[in-house]
Amino acid sequence: MKKDFSLLFISLFFVLQVFGQQEKPNIIFILTDDQRWDALGFAGNEIIQTPEMDRLAEEGIYFENAFVTTPICAASRASLLTGLYERTHGYTFGQGDINQPYMDQSYPVKLKEAGYFTGFFGKFGVNYPGFSTLFDKGESYDRNGKFDDRRGYFYKTIGKDTVHLTRYTSQQAIDFIQEAPADQPFMLSLSFSAPHAHDPAPLQYFWSEEFDTMYQNITIPDPELGEDEYFMEQPEYVRSGENRTRWFWRYDTPEKYQHSVKGYFRMISQVDAEIGKIRKVLDEKGLAENTVIILMGDNGYFLGERQLAGKWLMYDNSLRVPLIVFDPREEGGIRKSEYALNIDVPSTILDYAGIKVPKLWQGVSLRSPKMKNRKDFLFEHLWQVAIIAPSEAIRTERWKYFRYINDPSHEELYDLSLDPMEINNLAADPVHQKTLNQMRKKLEKKSNAYLKAKIE
Repeated sequence: MKKDFSLLFISLFFVLQVFGQQEKPNIIFILTDDQRWDALGFAGNEIIQTPEMDRLAEEGIYFENAFVTTPICAASRASLLTGLYERTHGYTFGQGDINQPYMDQSYPVKLKEAGYFTGFFGKFGVNYPGFSTLFDKGESYDRNGKFDDRRGYFYKTIGKDTVHLTRYTSQQAIDFIQEAPADQPFMLSLSFSAPHAHDPAPLQYFWSEEFDTMYQNITIPDPELGEDEYFMEQPEYVRSGENRTRWFWRYDTPEKYQHSVKGYFRMISQVDAEIGKIRKVLDEKGLAENTVIILMGDNGYFLGERQLAGKWLMYDNSLRVPLIVFDPREEGGIRKSEYALNIDVPSTILDYAGIKVPKLWQGVSLRSPKMKNRKDFLFEHLWQVAIIAPSEAIRTERWKYFRYINDPSHEELYDLSLDPMEINNLAADPVHQKTLNQMRKKLEKKSNAYLKAKIE
């Protein structure tokens, strides 16, 4: 009798455990590479065609003021993994491997510990020798730097066919969803290389042939702030730096500008089409009603503004990104104006999974009422490299202040309430010296706090 009761108890415990796992939502986190905030139809862009991303925004929550804390892929992706500012986790290009203590509490580790079946496909972007242990299934790959032509994007195969990396990543996602265990919730991270330019190639942008005719009969308007005066206002080390070098690669003639921006849009539209295929599989598997989808860009992007290209700088072109959270179980069609950061995404993922957020993390869940309490936040780009000047900034609802770390005498101050395009630098204006000093002190205080939070 006791034996039978014990077996019944064990069986009941197992059933309840499986039931509990099935009640947890599946989570898909989609990260695009270099997609700026307004490269999205829902954001008001009347040229780009992104019906699937727009549908996610229409049915979910669209964050109107979403930013990355560091406008470069390596540091931003480390922040997305760890929930920490660059100043705390200390990782960017040229820093070796990311420190193990930060990865020990990264969101993939926490999800796996909580019983999620986890996967990652695409550009990991962070040097970490333990990648193979982070996920139940995963593959890390990016553009192939061995080639200076379309093969940078066309080198992976499905069956015997060589396909664009965007198509390849989508197929890995579809296979993962089809094969995921029925008795576990899954968490899938998808990191598309697109729309990142293939830097070694003269043509820069590559897409699948079915997108060849998209945008071909459209003339892309000239970039805002494209006049000489806005370029000449930059310090010499910006005018001669990598932002200018890549402008020559992509935008320095009208023909090159049209090709590059259309190529950039085509690559985003291709990612969009693949998202539609993934959502169709979720529907067919009966998983759509219990799968949360989060979509974000890893940093912003210059499309010729100020006669610059790339990212890295403290202007909103570099910092502002699309961010959408779609939960089919909750009311959608919501636009939120609160400031949302990349460091908030891992906390949001854990929140949906019902997992306690590590105390060290510096972001908050995008579902938390604490979002409304964010009054200021830090931006930083700390990589010490000759071709890109490192810089740091602080932003409040009204003001943005930034300076270059190796040239702190060059300061920029903008009243965003009157000057959202950051045209009129008020740092030298006697009327605004009190505000300048206040913002400088805010930046230094916050910077020191995040530096002290490092795990030694």
